[in-house]
Amino acid sequence: MSLSKRIPVTENVWKELSDLKSAGQTYDELLTDLIELKKKRRLLDDIQESIQEDDFVSISEIKM
Repeated sequence: MSLSKRIPVTENVWKELSDLKSAGQTYDELLTDLIELKKKRRLLDDIQESIQEDDFVSISEIKM
């Protein structure tokens, strides 16, 4: 059995979410998609930061 929770949002946020939601898509699915996008964005930001700080090791330097 899945647990349902209510998340209070402002009217503006509700409208923005509604605009992002596809036909037939649930809010749960929309939020799941948004969470995945955020995770991917964080990863890309971390990679970009490492590249800018020259804080990485090339694959050829890795010894197994």
